[in-house]
Amino acid sequence: MKLPRTIRMDPSDGRVFHNAAEPGEWAVTGTFSFVDASFEDMDNKDQLSFTSGWMGTNSFGYSTFVQVSVAPDSEVEATTRSLALHLFNEYGAPDMLVAMDAAKGEIMHAESLCDHPAGTLLAIRRDLTDEGISEQIRIVPRDDEEGGHAQIWSFVEDD
Repeated sequence: MKLPRTIRMDPSDGRVFHNAAEPGEWAVTGTFSFVDASFEDMDNKDQLSFTSGWMGTNSFGYSTFVQVSVAPDSEVEATTRSLALHLFNEYGAPDMLVAMDAAKGEIMHAESLCDHPAGTLLAIRRDLTDEGISEQIRIVPRDDEEGGHAQIWSFVEDD
């Protein structure tokens, strides 16, 4: 099975999100975490999490990019259990069976987004529409002949 895995291309995630996912975490879109949120009540970091963050399934922090990766069955099972526990503890799932079903659904959705070769870099964009939250996934294209990804921005330290 292929799943998204968090990746850091520079140190910006640690600065733009309240809670940044660690590199190498299995990820889901995490859109469920914004269902009851009001965009107007979010600070800038929460707004960035909403518009462009993937949710890591260890820290439950956010990552700007994920990479399509092959996930061993044992890690898929552990990730599903971890996500179910998070849904139960943080989002009020009525019991662990319901939380596990919801977690399986999130993992299946994440898998459906990974119909690309391993190593493909993905970004997410969310918008709030009249119908609810709209989610778009895009491939970050490769730029060089050696299969590297295009530089999206550079990072400059403050003096």
